[in-house]
Amino acid sequence: MFDLIHTLLSSYTIRTVALGAAVLGVLSGTLGCYAVLRRQALLGDALSHAALPGIALAFLFTGLRELSVLLLGATVAGWAAALVMMLVVNHTRLKEDTVLGMVLSVFFGFGLVLLSFAQKQPTAAQAGLDAFLFGQAASIVERDVLTMAVIAAVALGLMVLFWKEWKLLSFDPQYGNTLGLPMRWLDIGLTSLIVVAIAIGLQMVGVVLMSAMLVAPAVAARQWTDRLGLMVVLAGGFGALSGVIGAVISSLARGLSTGPVIVLTVSLFVVASLVFAPNRGLLWKWWRHQRNRERLQGAVQRGELVLGVPALDETGS
Repeated sequence: MFDLIHTLLSSYTIRTVALGAAVLGVLSGTLGCYAVLRRQALLGDALSHAALPGIALAFLFTGLRELSVLLLGATVAGWAAALVMMLVVNHTRLKEDTVLGMVLSVFFGFGLVLLSFAQKQPTAAQAGLDAFLFGQAASIVERDVLTMAVIAAVALGLMVLFWKEWKLLSFDPQYGNTLGLPMRWLDIGLTSLIVVAIAIGLQMVGVVLMSAMLVAPAVAARQWTDRLGLMVVLAGGFGALSGVIGAVISSLARGLSTGPVIVLTVSLFVVASLVFAPNRGLLWKWWRHQRNRERLQGAVQRGELVLGVPALDETGS
């Protein structure tokens, strides 16, 4: 344990990747709570795939592979995809899951075409651009982590500022409309923050696995509590801890990609929560079932129950 801590603190690469993964875990975990509670778990998958053409277009227009430039392109593309989904859902009879599948396929296919075109350009700057498909955490430097931290701080600040409004949006948007709140604009603002969270995580875990970073910490946290505030805190903690553990594990073994290891780590938190969480965990449900069964059998043996009907006492009551 001490050797691992020493390695984490002394190695520049491991320390930088772990910090970036922690920032990503906190932001994606907290914002993912809203997506899970609103039953929009597939939204993160669609928006992460939709960000790919934005990355390719940002490179083709600027010729730069700066993280801030590519993240801006990813954010614009993700926001455009979210706007398209809202317009189609609100003005057609298509259901939301159908629209999500269409947007995911169309934008991702368009992104792959642009990525192939970018790879054939005569410049050398596009080398490694396809790393955004599955992530390349080892290429992150301190400047990238600082950029991620600033964006995450602004996003979390907005989440705190609009806490009551987005809480109402998640549980009872119709009541919000009766209060005169701009629920549609609040929906757009919350979706925009989710797009930002996806954008800053693309270099870490890639467009294919980014949806897991949104959904998994929130699912794990949901098993432990029924309060939104505590759920958000737990989801952020699970996300950050998974990022750090996954970064350290991937650094200790050769050939392990950081993004998939982080996703596997957060998946273990989900499995542990599904099994051991009180009230909702499978283990506790099994224990309560056994306890109730023993109580029922004891009541039958004592004559308190006869064929499932309470036994009569001597007075007939």
